[in-house]
Amino acid sequence: MKNLIDRLYLKNDLSKNDYAELIRNHSDSDAEYLFSLSVKLREKYYGKDVYVRGLIEFSNYCKNNCLYCGIRRDNRNVQRYRLSKEDILTCCAEGYSLGFRTFVLQGGEDPYFTDDRICDIVYSIKQKYPDCAVTLSIGEKEYASYKAFFDAGADRYLLRHETADNSHYSKLHPPEMSLEHRKNCLYDLKNIGYQVGCGFMVGSPFQTAENLADDMIFIRELSPHMVGIGPFISQHDTPFADQKNGTLEQTLFMLGLIRLTLPNVLLPSTTALGTIHPMGREKGILAGANVVMPNLSPKSVRDKYLLYDNKICTGDEAAECKHCLQMRMKSIGYNIVTSRGDCKSIKEIYQNEF
Repeated sequence: MKNLIDRLYLKNDLSKNDYAELIRNHSDSDAEYLFSLSVKLREKYYGKDVYVRGLIEFSNYCKNNCLYCGIRRDNRNVQRYRLSKEDILTCCAEGYSLGFRTFVLQGGEDPYFTDDRICDIVYSIKQKYPDCAVTLSIGEKEYASYKAFFDAGADRYLLRHETADNSHYSKLHPPEMSLEHRKNCLYDLKNIGYQVGCGFMVGSPFQTAENLADDMIFIRELSPHMVGIGPFISQHDTPFADQKNGTLEQTLFMLGLIRLTLPNVLLPSTTALGTIHPMGREKGILAGANVVMPNLSPKSVRDKYLLYDNKICTGDEAAECKHCLQMRMKSIGYNIVTSRGDCKSIKEIYQNEF
């Protein structure tokens, strides 16, 4: 396996069969070797810096019915909520005072938040905090909508593709949703000029090593600025309530593969990793990640935005959450930094070496 890892480190590229072979048959020592290289690459681009994003979960209404998601349309047990524009700006004000310079507005695909409402919110944040980046994570839209958000000041857009295999996609989503449309959205976002993020679940129901290899091929082709992955964690009010969760080990291995495939990518160590293991987020950083996303949402709604069960940090104040992450990162030799945390280009790194 190490010869495949070396080839990926040197070439940033493997065939689907080689990715699948690595994913299916690697040993613990192979994983450790992978992490040694992924950390080396991450530190070449970003040093010991870990970027923080202030996450604002502003609506748990969603018109979609994805089989794995706790806020799916047919879940009648969810206490639905929407934050007002004023609520969102209050979250940003608190976050800014704590040093956050990126705000991530995440929500279900909620028809209440029309293009005009989203544009107004984004514009207001950028007017008040021009030194900050605004990231949207609000699902599939048409090109005109994405362009309007970008023109209003949105800098980044996160849209997990969830799986790059059509057959697998159809087992996770209702018939009215399509992988082709989701991929088209990602290419639209990139063409408009966003810093784009995609991503997938690790260990989702029916997933194979070949599915994960397809994910690697897709992200290499898309070449996004960010890739967000995390273990699948079941939610008790979904059709997948009894499905087995993804593992820490496989998720970490996929983080390492992504870092070697896209050396300069922004790679979060997610809350889901911290949910399945007490040291999950630290282990994610030590596998090559370089982003963490504390929650700035009001405490009153945190336990209502539950995409999966047992989500951590729903009761923490934003300041507590950031301080906790600072201490956690410091304990493994890394530093949370106050900046927008943009993706660094290969050209920037090359210039810095001379």
